[in-house]
Amino acid sequence: MPYETDRIMLQKAKQRLTALRKAVYRTVTPLRVTAWVTPEPVPYADRMTGERLELQPGDSWGGLWGCAWFRFQGTVPGELAGEKVVLLIDVNGELCLVDEEGTPRQGLTNINSEFDFSLGLPGKRVVDVAFPAAGGEVIDLWADGGNNDLFGRFRGGTLKEADIAVCREPVRELYYDFEVLIELVEQLPEAGSRRAQIVQSLYEAANMLAVIDEETVRNAKAKVAPQLAKRGGDPTITVSAIGHAHIDLAWLWPIRETIRKGARTFSTVLRNMEKYPDYVFGASQPQLYAWMKEHYPKLYGRIKERIREGRWEAQGAMWVEPDTNISGGEALVRQILYGKRFFREEFGQDMKVLWLPDVFGYTGSLPQLLRKSGVDYMMTQKLSWSVYNTHPHHSFLWEGIDGTRVLTHLPPEDTYNSPAAPRSLMKIEQRYLDKGVSEHALMLFGIGDGGGGPGEEHLERLARERDLLGLPPVIQESSLAFFRRLEREAERFQTYKGELYLEKHQGTLTSQARNKWYNRKLEKALRELEFAATLAWALTGAAYPAERLERIWKETLLYQFHDILPGSSITRVFEESLARYAELYREVEAMLDETYGEIAGFIAEPGRPVLFNSLPWDREDWVQWEGGWHKVSVPAMGYLPLEAALPTTAEEEPALSVLRAADGWLENDRLSIRFDENGGLQSVYDKTCGREALQPGGSGNMLTVYHDDGDAWDFPRDYREMKAGRMKLEQAKAYIDGPRAVMEQEYRFGESTIRQKIMLYEGGSAVIFETEADWRETGKMLRAAFPLNVASDRVNCEIQFGHLKRPTTRNTLLQMAQDEICAHHFIDLSQPDYGVALLNDCKYGHSAEANVIDINLLRSPSYPDETADRARHRFTYALHPHQGDFIRAEVYKKGYELNIPLRAVQASAMGDGTVVSETPRAAGPLLRLHADNVMVEAVKKAEDSGHLILRLYETSGTAARGTLELGFDCRVIEETDLMEAPIRVLGKNGREVELDFTPFEIKTIRVELAKS
Repeated sequence: MPYETDRIMLQKAKQRLTALRKAVYRTVTPLRVTAWVTPEPVPYADRMTGERLELQPGDSWGGLWGCAWFRFQGTVPGELAGEKVVLLIDVNGELCLVDEEGTPRQGLTNINSEFDFSLGLPGKRVVDVAFPAAGGEVIDLWADGGNNDLFGRFRGGTLKEADIAVCREPVRELYYDFEVLIELVEQLPEAGSRRAQIVQSLYEAANMLAVIDEETVRNAKAKVAPQLAKRGGDPTITVSAIGHAHIDLAWLWPIRETIRKGARTFSTVLRNMEKYPDYVFGASQPQLYAWMKEHYPKLYGRIKERIREGRWEAQGAMWVEPDTNISGGEALVRQILYGKRFFREEFGQDMKVLWLPDVFGYTGSLPQLLRKSGVDYMMTQKLSWSVYNTHPHHSFLWEGIDGTRVLTHLPPEDTYNSPAAPRSLMKIEQRYLDKGVSEHALMLFGIGDGGGGPGEEHLERLARERDLLGLPPVIQESSLAFFRRLEREAERFQTYKGELYLEKHQGTLTSQARNKWYNRKLEKALRELEFAATLAWALTGAAYPAERLERIWKETLLYQFHDILPGSSITRVFEESLARYAELYREVEAMLDETYGEIAGFIAEPGRPVLFNSLPWDREDWVQWEGGWHKVSVPAMGYLPLEAALPTTAEEEPALSVLRAADGWLENDRLSIRFDENGGLQSVYDKTCGREALQPGGSGNMLTVYHDDGDAWDFPRDYREMKAGRMKLEQAKAYIDGPRAVMEQEYRFGESTIRQKIMLYEGGSAVIFETEADWRETGKMLRAAFPLNVASDRVNCEIQFGHLKRPTTRNTLLQMAQDEICAHHFIDLSQPDYGVALLNDCKYGHSAEANVIDINLLRSPSYPDETADRARHRFTYALHPHQGDFIRAEVYKKGYELNIPLRAVQASAMGDGTVVSETPRAAGPLLRLHADNVMVEAVKKAEDSGHLILRLYETSGTAARGTLELGFDCRVIEETDLMEAPIRVLGKNGREVELDFTPFEIKTIRVELAKS
């Protein structure tokens, strides 16, 4: 038919493709289906304890999150002898078939899903029975079901099908032949001969299929086979493909469902590996593997076999795929430490690739953390979600704030749910931004979040595309093998310096404020507990609670997953995490009191107070004990009885207290504050410098409410144009409370109330805003702004192990898109001679434009948690004016002091058996650090030895030199990597070592204590 058009010929081929799909399976007889329904999962041994239902197609079996054990029974008819017999099962939910011991053997997922259909049709419903069948085979299968689809929505819970069927294998194979060739045609140039020849072959084959039977299928397959056999020449780009099943540990489903999603997905992977010998799959997150080991040990054993074989890649270097904006620096170290240790101990493998496909931005501290942990490569794709600007590279060297570089790759297809179709390969070739200098790109194929990962369709396509003329060649291999190839090209790649900012999801810096409060408090409490436990262990010989600490750390790290800590999960996730956070926090605080109390028992009489300072500088501060206030001095990393920490009488006499509180006015010896009629700060006059900290005519601490119709991830970029109003001051009272001048204010907006204690301490340099909020608004956002009498085009934001300078201008689209920014303890605007910092104890979202810095306090979206943050909150922030810029003013110390107060603990009676040494090995501080701008972030016992571990970092972005002095005799002092493996010896048989730091450098020191 030489006159037929390509369009008509291709249309006929597509019609035949649809007919072939329908002809692959022929249902023969229904299965008998019985279900035992329960609200929560029950083990296999209790599978018949729920409500018993006999089901027919169309019958409902449960509501959202409902669970059921299904039993499918039947007999293969005798007339199917010799045929390929399968089962077709779809319960309109997620299902996991198990063996006779209850071990997962295959996952099934519903077709009715909210999955992005442009990536292909979801659903896995086919179960192999026999090929060839003998006839008479008895079907008696059990399956564990969950009434949720891939994304947690309630869309069904009804039995759709459960049948014995025949799979017409030649038809199935021809279907994939047609599918691959049709899609290849759509990717090829219209005028090319390759396209014309494929279209003609498809058309001729389609005409043979007017009736689909054994003969016509055989003839049609022979017709298109030559087109599938044509091979490419020398490639310009080779695509490395690895099976992937992105599994969010919690998101639109509770954590308990993730465990079952893992079992369904991993069992499906193992089944497909039996059928496809080239199949290579990878999975990250040791937490997920640990759940498999705990709940499905037999399945876990099979996974380990495939890992040993090399077809299953254990991926990633972190315990979970965490948020990297909000998680603290030491928490990120522990993510890597526990993640890498798990894979090493379980599989004997050293992880070299950081696997973070889906987190909401990447801290500039990360490259150093990776390289100092032996991680050389990083994979992500989330930057493709940016709204206004396109990240300039897919393959590049990412340089962190300290100058460390790590080879980074973003799969050019911009998805981790690739259909592995011809369009996937062509998109990679066409969109790869670095194809001029690279011949290698990565493709992640499969369906994630409970979709079972790669299915038959992915693997059948790849088998035909391996070296198909018209497409870049594709090979299935591990991501590590891919990065080894990519590394050979790295000298030609560009360098990208600083954070990898995602121009989306800035709302996650604020959403679910209570989770963020607990996260910060737990991070600091764990730091304090490790210091206390190390102090007890090093100085008194007390047992170090390593197992308890590891358990608590790992659960804390779990809640730093990138849909829990950022606040983007459903209500149940946060109800459960908040309950667990509260219990963990209570446990850590109780351990702290006990440990410090036992140490105090060595230096004070039982019942007497002892003060502990875990920060590496001497501190003067106010503490409250038994109703009384005391001004105390406590040495760095040390302790003193309260009586010894008080100033002498001679020291007290010259001090003249200037502490005043009156209507609209607070004052101490350093600051004088005036309030306007709305409760805002009209003036913050810095008496030590003789200058005003706030912009004249402005109002500081403006508690402004904005309309926010976003979800947990995003709020409107132009929210400033949608003010809902200001919190209305209802009453205020000023008073003196010990060493504090206090203005107590009560505000209301709608159904919400806020109570603030705005305080100046005697001798203090900061205005402290101690806040309690009863927030009941929906679709609103609460922010506090401070217009400053400071001019700078850069704002200084503390991040993990350092800080970033970000623009306060909006001159470019890039600057406009990065309006909402992350900061940890502080955000600071400084001139060379003066500056003002805004400190906080649990907030992360900020903005800085011109001379206004502002902090995002609360927001209450309605999706995916319809009750998000309609609750009681408490938090503290503080305004800290300072002479000189923020480096000279050592603002980082103020941030740590706000977050880590001095601790006053009552001495315990000795002799309860927990302390094994009668006298301390040493008295005084655990260590002294003689170095400017160096912070001791962690003090702990080594993970795998009896050494002491210290983690320090340079805070200011400059070179630093100093002396580390230990409070006890040491046999060996060494520098290690972050995995605690020694790098070099710094000293032997002494107490001191000299340390040199490059800007923002992290150092880990390992100390072998001398015998007591």
